[in-house]
Amino acid sequence: MLSIERLEEYGADVKTGLERCMNSEDFYFRMISMFPNEDCFNRLEEAIGKNDLDAAFEAAHALKGVAGNLSLTPLYKDAEEITELLRSRTQMDYSELLEKIRNHRETIREMVED
Repeated sequence: MLSIERLEEYGADVKTGLERCMNSEDFYFRMISMFPNEDCFNRLEEAIGKNDLDAAFEAAHALKGVAGNLSLTPLYKDAEEITELLRSRTQMDYSELLEKIRNHRETIREMVED
């Protein structure tokens, strides 16, 4: 079950996330509950699979923004890393970073669905 404690264990900055959601725990939880279904995850994977670094950058930047607004710090850090690499159009194997992002998505999904 999604809770303040589980989010804090994950490494989220819950205090800041709540402030951004007008200190409404229900609203904050609702936003986090919708997050694993965000299209930017799929768009990022698809774009990287097609080696479309421009589209991948846009998806990674959107992911970073949502993770930042919800103060999901561990995901934000990895999203920031891939965003900056894509911003500079770095040609590399992104599979390790994508796997980290997938793991974050799954962790958040598990918190929501438990």
